[in-house]
Amino acid sequence: MSILKRIAYAVGLPALLILLWWALSLNSTNFYVPKPGELVTTFVDTWIGPRFREDVLPSVARFAAGTLLAIVLGIAAGVWIGSVRWIRSLLEPMLEFFRAIPPPVLVPILILIVGVNDRMKVLVIVSGAIWPVLLNTIEGVRAVDPVLVDTARTYGLKRLTRLRTLVLPSAAPQMAAGIRQALSIGLILMVISEMFASSSGLGFTIVVFQRSFAVPEMWSGIVLLGLIGVAVSLVFQLCERRVLHWYHGQKEVQHGR
Repeated sequence: MSILKRIAYAVGLPALLILLWWALSLNSTNFYVPKPGELVTTFVDTWIGPRFREDVLPSVARFAAGTLLAIVLGIAAGVWIGSVRWIRSLLEPMLEFFRAIPPPVLVPILILIVGVNDRMKVLVIVSGAIWPVLLNTIEGVRAVDPVLVDTARTYGLKRLTRLRTLVLPSAAPQMAAGIRQALSIGLILMVISEMFASSSGLGFTIVVFQRSFAVPEMWSGIVLLGLIGVAVSLVFQLCERRVLHWYHGQKEVQHGR
């Protein structure tokens, strides 16, 4: 697919939706739905300045720290649990129990234990973002071809060598799927964690706008969240393409047949 065609696919639908929004709101006096031009002006006035440094950058930093920690812990624990059958059988009921607990419910508990600080907000992100990485890693490790594992043992490959050359590459596609889910969950929990007992951050600022009936400013914050999500997705796709180039190449060959 050519670069121009990719750009057309990427911007075509958003441009069409914005055009439709502009046409429907052309003669509208609805206070709760700003016009596109008004929203663009409000976006620039609100977020291009001190508020970007004071609210947006700290939020993105907490999101990055929490999601990265969730990915590292999820992969490490997932490889360990997925590799040892009796540990997997022992921990599976407990994992299902904790996975069913909605992370926002843990916010009051974490406030009591940790306090109202950045560490609490990072832990909220970790508490929800870790599960897709952990469970996908476990399933990816379980799905490694046992014949290949036995062959590696027969050739005398040590455990770390088998892990590096066989287990991790085989489980990498499922791990990547878990990381993709973790990124979106982490972004949601970043906002939720800043809505409780917070005095700064993107989520806090959006709530302040909502409570003060600053509707265009509130919508501009929602748009900014969407743009951050798009940027995170693009960065992830770029990294995934580089890390799993062999996997995507294999799929293209199979589809070509």
